[in-house]
Formats: sequence, structure tokens, C-alpha cells
Amino acid sequence: MWRTSSYSGENGSCVSVRFPTTGPVAVRDSKQAEGPRLAFTESAWAAFLHHQR
Repeated sequence: MWRTSSYSGENGSCVSVRFPTTGPVAVRDSKQAEGPRLAFTESAWAAFLHHQR
């Protein structure tokens, strides 16, 4: 299940994130759902979130 970021703008600039039960956290451009995706380990994702605050 993909979730759209709460920080996504109303101008169509949306990012979706998927948190699977196993495997990496995935990030994609919601306008290009079949396009490229980024994958992060859980620890890398946690570090990213920590630096965004």
C-alpha cells in the first residue's frame, strides 16, 4: 500500500511512500506510479526522517 506524503503540494508535486512488512522502504513520484523508485533500508529511512525535523 502506497501512502501520499502529508507534505505534498497542491500543485501536483506528490511523493508516495510504501512501508512493507519486509524489505526496503520505497519512495516514488505519484504522478509516475510505474516510473523509477528509490529504496531505503529501515535505518537509512529513520536517519532521513531524523534530519528532516
